Amino acid sequence: MTTRDDYDSPWKEILSAYFQEFMEFFFPHIAREIDWTRGYELLDKELRQITRESEVGFRLADQLVKVWKKDGEEAWVLVHVEVQAQEEKAFGHRVFVYHYRIHDLYKRPVVSLAVLADDNPNWHVEGYEEELWGCGNTFRFPSVKLLAFRDQWPLLESSANPFAVVAMAHLRTMETRKDDQERLGFKLNLSKSLYRRGWTKQEIIDLYRFIDWIMALPDDLEKAYHRELTKYEEETKMPYITTAERIGREEGRKETARNLLQLGVLTEEQIAQTTELPIEEIRQLRSEISRSSD
Repeated sequence: MTTRDDYDSPWKEILSAYFQEFMEFFFPHIAREIDWTRGYELLDKELRQITRESEVGFRLADQLVKVWKKDGEEAWVLVHVEVQAQEEKAFGHRVFVYHYRIHDLYKRPVVSLAVLADDNPNWHVEGYEEELWGCGNTFRFPSVKLLAFRDQWPLLESSANPFAVVAMAHLRTMETRKDDQERLGFKLNLSKSLYRRGWTKQEIIDLYRFIDWIMALPDDLEKAYHRELTKYEEETKMPYITTAERIGREEGRKETARNLLQLGVLTEEQIAQTTELPIEEIRQLRSEISRSSD
């Protein structure tokens, strides 16, 4: 049985790289109001400042992004991907606190969005309320339940949006927690399907990284997966993944180290042991994080 299912880190990475596609897939009504010709800007430094100022905790999958509306006005989009194995009771309060801290610190118009990627079909949250003696707040935000896509599998399989694959991989990861063989079969099928969707080489590599990261397998089945995938690439004469795998695994270890350094719960030596990176590289990553925070 697989015991390691890391959801936050792969979501953070794929959301950063394909934010427009994320918005078009989960919040199309908002995506249509954004001028994507101007691109978007990740506001990691500002998000870290918000989380430092609040007392609700930092989540790796949270993302703050600057976009521009079609009328030229700047807007900030605060995305929360709630990917815990079970729902967080204080989630609505956390979204509320982040939202008002952005307004308090930066005085920017902001929309807060949530993707609920937990496994409880009965848990829904779209806001936060508080009231005492006639004084109160009512805060509402758009949210999407990932489990709702289980009933739309043909749509996911035919979609050209990368987040259709993200949704399928996440849902199957939750469903196969206790069945490694079933997970192996689906992981192979989903990975092979990347070549048939008309995506670019980089898109295939990025989605492979997400699938490989989130759908963890025991070592023997991981080796079987990569052997079969290598064989498939040789047959199709498209060695995208096996070429990128060496680079991807190294970058994956670095990303994990960055995340652990930001959380501050392990020593540099413990992080080096966990990620199998040299202690010198861990210290270099810490220096890079410190410089970006200044």
